Amino acid sequence: MDEVAKVREKIDIVALISEYLSLKKAGRNFKTNCPFHNEKTPSFIISPERQIWHCFGCQKGGDCFTFLMDYENLEFIEALRILAKKAGIELSESVFTKTETSKKEKIYNLNRVASEFYHYILTKHPVGKMALSYLLKTRKIDQRLIETFKIGFSSREGRALSNYLVNKKKYSKQDIIDAGISFAREGRVVDFFRSRIMFPLFDQRDNIMGFSGRIIDDKGEISKYVNTKDTPVYHKGTVFFGLNMAKDEIKKTGQAVIVEGEFDVISCFSIGIKNVIALKGTALTEDQATLISRFAQKVTLCLDQDEAGFEAIVRSLPSLEKKGLTTTVILLGEFKDPDDAIKKDPVFFKKAVKNDVGVYDFLIDSFLKKFGNTTSEGKKKIGDSILPLIGGIENQIVKEHYLKILSNTLDTSFENLMLEMEKILKKETSKKTAISAKTARDRTEILEEYLLSLILQSEDVKKSYESSDKILSDYNFKLPSHRKIYDNLSNYFAKYEEFNGKIFSEFIPKEIIPIFDTCFLFPIPKFEEPEKFERELKSVARELRLTFLKNKIKDTNLNLKTKSKEKDGEVIEKLQRELSDLISLLSKS
Repeated sequence: MDEVAKVREKIDIVALISEYLSLKKAGRNFKTNCPFHNEKTPSFIISPERQIWHCFGCQKGGDCFTFLMDYENLEFIEALRILAKKAGIELSESVFTKTETSKKEKIYNLNRVASEFYHYILTKHPVGKMALSYLLKTRKIDQRLIETFKIGFSSREGRALSNYLVNKKKYSKQDIIDAGISFAREGRVVDFFRSRIMFPLFDQRDNIMGFSGRIIDDKGEISKYVNTKDTPVYHKGTVFFGLNMAKDEIKKTGQAVIVEGEFDVISCFSIGIKNVIALKGTALTEDQATLISRFAQKVTLCLDQDEAGFEAIVRSLPSLEKKGLTTTVILLGEFKDPDDAIKKDPVFFKKAVKNDVGVYDFLIDSFLKKFGNTTSEGKKKIGDSILPLIGGIENQIVKEHYLKILSNTLDTSFENLMLEMEKILKKETSKKTAISAKTARDRTEILEEYLLSLILQSEDVKKSYESSDKILSDYNFKLPSHRKIYDNLSNYFAKYEEFNGKIFSEFIPKEIIPIFDTCFLFPIPKFEEPEKFERELKSVARELRLTFLKNKIKDTNLNLKTKSKEKDGEVIEKLQRELSDLISLLSKS
């Protein structure tokens, strides 16, 4: 057994996935809502016997390695390292040959070296003296927080880091360009970040994905912040600043406070509020909402108190709503952002965090202040602004609650608001690209798959197989793959008394293993009593047999008509007997 197989054998997939998701027992399997797409009904199934998972909504699936790769956005070699450590297996050096070292891993290493360089420049080198003074005196960030967040400084000299990485650390020019640390200019490599406070951007596993660089002197002549360009490990819309530091506190409290800037996060940490992360972008994306939903049930937005901050709240809301996250807003009053509030009145800020308000209450109040409700035009603007957002609320009780509040605010009937909301939502729906419908499968194929699922997932597989076999008799499965799975149950029970999915899979040709896995994992209904399950099993088997007999009768009739024209008496007599037998079987079924 190779090392990869040893790791796979040692890892229990149910235990692994339950570290990330809340699982519920479903017969022989476990189920939960899929973390890779939005769904209300759980279709993500995990099999402890087969040590596999599959989502029947988005069709993703695999083993312990593919789950970790998809969930954590890792390459195989990274997932192998993590799972080997979990399993207590020490991997040999041969597993990590130079050709196997992933591009992602190389970029992570490069970013770590670059971060150490930036941090050294800020804290130990004369070049960083002014930047350090700015952080300590102007921003009131103490040395402890500078160390905690690994803050650094990029030299004004445009090739300091590039030269260090190429000449001292022996990275290739292409490597540092691929990492987004440098770029090519006239045959030379030049530092991407120059004369900026440097904030490393960590993922939740403490890998440095990239950097955010902020200028010291904010005169509006150049961009205040510059982020690493997209690389194989950094994508702006999937990242939060500070998540590596905040994730444990977010899990503990069930709440994530989302702010705009790095200094906002650091200031919150300075007064003991540690469930805080910062957006990288102008609004929360679906990827970010998915990521944060793994740690929190509630998101509290504390964005800048300007038009851009307000628009960011509006644009972020649909993504948060899709993930079923409760969303609230912190009101900062006269302060422009969290950092400003904490510097001037930390007691006020702590109270504001405790007194957060529901996002829809905040929006209704904000639109009311902006447009007023004394004129028909003002009321229309409020309705046009808020109704699409209320229409996106998943919970119908919550939706009705806010429609009633809006009805009172605008002094209009609940029914009128419902009509307007439906009109707006219809318009928005018509703008979306129509999704082509999946090719409909034949009902017989669906029933065959369902029958196999019922048998394979039953408490007593042998009994269920024998019960259905009495009904199916000479039934000929429409799909050969279904026939092979069904027939091999007989072969399996000739050797074994108890059913085990892992052992049974060895009886099946490799090419139909995916079809077996689908049947073995398909989410069947929950049957409270064994009798109800038995009735369902027999009902499906009977329908398949009846359909089979009806089709045979139809084919025999057509054949009989053809032979009647040929006047072949012997064949006609034989077909008539067959037809009579089939009709008799049908009447008894």
